[in-house]
Amino acid sequence: MTATYDAGVKDYALTYWEPDYVPQDTDILACFKVVAQEGVPREEAAAAVAAESSTGTWTTVWTDLLTNLDHYKGRAYRIESVPGDDHAFYAFIAYPLDLFEEGSVVNVLTSLVGNVFGFKAIRSLRLEDVRFPLAYVNTCGGPPNGIIVERDKLAKYGRPLLGCTIKPKLGLSAKNYGRAVYECLRGGLDFTKDDENINSQPFMRWRDRYEFVAEAIRQAQSETGEIKGHYLNVTAPTVEDMFERAEFAKELGMPIIMHDFLTAGFTANTSLANWCRRNGMLLHIHRAMHAVLDRNPYHGIHFRVLTKCLRLSGGDHLHSGTVVGKLEGARDATLGWIDLMRESFVPEDRSRGIFFDQDFGTMPGMLPVASGGIHVWHIPALVSIFGDDSVLQFGGGTLGHPWGNAAGATANRVAVEACVQARNEGAVLEEQSRDILMNAAASSPELAAALETWKEIRFEYDVVDKLDVDGALDEKVVTA
Repeated sequence: MTATYDAGVKDYALTYWEPDYVPQDTDILACFKVVAQEGVPREEAAAAVAAESSTGTWTTVWTDLLTNLDHYKGRAYRIESVPGDDHAFYAFIAYPLDLFEEGSVVNVLTSLVGNVFGFKAIRSLRLEDVRFPLAYVNTCGGPPNGIIVERDKLAKYGRPLLGCTIKPKLGLSAKNYGRAVYECLRGGLDFTKDDENINSQPFMRWRDRYEFVAEAIRQAQSETGEIKGHYLNVTAPTVEDMFERAEFAKELGMPIIMHDFLTAGFTANTSLANWCRRNGMLLHIHRAMHAVLDRNPYHGIHFRVLTKCLRLSGGDHLHSGTVVGKLEGARDATLGWIDLMRESFVPEDRSRGIFFDQDFGTMPGMLPVASGGIHVWHIPALVSIFGDDSVLQFGGGTLGHPWGNAAGATANRVAVEACVQARNEGAVLEEQSRDILMNAAASSPELAAALETWKEIRFEYDVVDKLDVDGALDEKVVTA
């Protein structure tokens, strides 16, 4: 439909278009991918987004005279074409810091994406990236512990940590669930995990699960001499229930709990992260619902933005995709948001989808969790992509071993240690992966059986959400 703005409305909107504006170090910067309605100029559409997400409305109002709009308004300061796309463009908008409550990811998102996505002049809109100034980062709590503290708590160094999501994700009794946890941990894994939709269902109430899991952890620790953990999901119908579950996990002496940060909400997540910081508890974050927001390349919020928001809100682990597993995620884009999880400073890098420099100052980093359809043949690529500061988290790739959970865990552990050793000795993991794994399997029957079991399992699909850079059009997710 052709735009029918009258001149007065159009002129008002364009007061938010300032191509000569130089962003300040304290501004929050946002990059939106915009497709405007037919007949709406790019400058007008960008200005409308800036207005609607800050101080503006559809017309001039007399109360504009009661404040300093020049200080408070958002400014669309740059427009760029999207490579290979004749319809979409990038709109860069600067927001003064005073528009936002300190330490509130909730408030930032309410402003930036709370209303403008329904604006009629816009055909589609996606928040591609946000630059949080250091002045704002310093008002946020961030990860309760961070990577270094977590490694010290667990006494585990020099390799990726290993986890496993217990399957089937729904239907096990609490006692059988605890049995599965014990087998995985005694076999060599560091962690096991509740799946995202395990809360407190009739077949397994949360308190019963916690008690059987705690028993399994204590038994596995006594047999292996290693610190073990299980991500006890404290996500609940209410915040009060969430804290009751967290407190019980603490009473049981458990080292880590889990939260579904998007379905539960940022307010609940930030409160839980603060509780974990006060109580010395590690916090694992699942990203359930993320693809509803981030997978469509023309609508929603990119996962790199959700990653930054979670780091500010608080979490020690965050699911990141795998590149080589069953879930969506191109390699270069995944490397970009892995950097945003771990590094103190991440420079602009369009080849990884990073639109702004991002300074996290002294805020601790989070461990990316590679989870979703991975098995032993993927491990060389996973170690190469994610490095040591990560969690490689299996499900069927442990529990589907023909000899059972413990053997599956042993196969995972042997493969990871072989890959780390080979890398440290100068091997190129993704080029020499088969030789590395087969050599390790010669002295590990568990690994040999795993390699034989999953040798034909591959996930080769076109990536839906491609980076908007030349040469990204034919990228696929391919297994080892």
